[in-house]
Amino acid sequence: MAKRIGVDKWLFFTTLALVVTGLAMVFSASAVVDQEKYHSAYTFIFTQGIWAAVGVLAMLVLMHADINRYNSPRFIYSALCATTMLLVIVFFIPGSHHTHRWIRFGSFFTFQPSEIAKPVLVIFLAWFLQKRLGQMHDWRHTLLPAAIVPLLFAGLVVLQPDLGTAMVLSGATAMMLILAGLEWKFLLGVFCAALPALAVLLLVPWRFARLLAFLHPNCDARVATNAASYHVCQSLIAVGAGGLTGRGYMEGMQKLFYLPEAATDFIFANIAEELGLAGSMFLLVLFVVFGVRGLRTAFRSTDPFARLVAFGITTTILLQAFFNISVVLSLVPTKGIPLPLISHGGTSLFCTLASIGILLNISRRAE
Repeated sequence: MAKRIGVDKWLFFTTLALVVTGLAMVFSASAVVDQEKYHSAYTFIFTQGIWAAVGVLAMLVLMHADINRYNSPRFIYSALCATTMLLVIVFFIPGSHHTHRWIRFGSFFTFQPSEIAKPVLVIFLAWFLQKRLGQMHDWRHTLLPAAIVPLLFAGLVVLQPDLGTAMVLSGATAMMLILAGLEWKFLLGVFCAALPALAVLLLVPWRFARLLAFLHPNCDARVATNAASYHVCQSLIAVGAGGLTGRGYMEGMQKLFYLPEAATDFIFANIAEELGLAGSMFLLVLFVVFGVRGLRTAFRSTDPFARLVAFGITTTILLQAFFNISVVLSLVPTKGIPLPLISHGGTSLFCTLASIGILLNISRRAE
């Protein structure tokens, strides 16, 4: 049996570095807006700090928990039922900004079930596929049953609506199926079959407007207030204004009621403006180190379940980071998705840190 003295220290300290960077940049991006809306510059950073502390505590606990507890039908079915119920409950709660993504407890505590769906989906697929690694061509007993839960979760998330998170769930599912032995040609066939459904989703008026704004951007100051292009135009202005070294920490201008969601979906734009190309590259290097060490843990694990879980957690976080940064740089159409460990959002931060706790646990047993 593979033994390890301790957890992967590179992975552990890279995670902490990302969390600290996120807290610093959330404060920078939100202080002025918080002062204007809540008469306190510390509203966002206070809640984010609490979630970070609870998330780090969960990470430390899960680093030493018995991972075999997750590899059982009792845990899997309980987690699937609970997650599905939460994803359904959001539709019976008054929405915000024409969406139903959060379960609210009072004025200050909100919970986003779609964030739980990510680690639960990864653990389910790892449990289901671990004994079917040589049966990836069996449509009836392997592929179709494996697709039911991802389709259910992705469908419920799309209805919220949250296409970005649904794409992360779908992408992580595809990557785990490939690791389990599914050939690319079969995955390509599934993608082609899903194109009509994707086209229907993109033809929704507000998504289609975003798509047109992406294909034909117009950031002229006289028309940049157009709802479809405003976000990305302000984001690109922030990125371009940062130059090589940036304006300086807390000195960004776009966050001052120009750049929407500066502390959440577009926080990377604020980082680029204040810390410049140098700071942006530093953040990207942290994600690269995280990805390399996470994949190293996955491929060095001899237990199929642990290997699939480690791979799924790592790819989910990297896919989410890729989509977020791509939106900020106008490489893909605008969609609301947070930057893992960086953006303001308690549920995202907590679930990501808890998932990394499981990943660190697996690193203790990797060869």
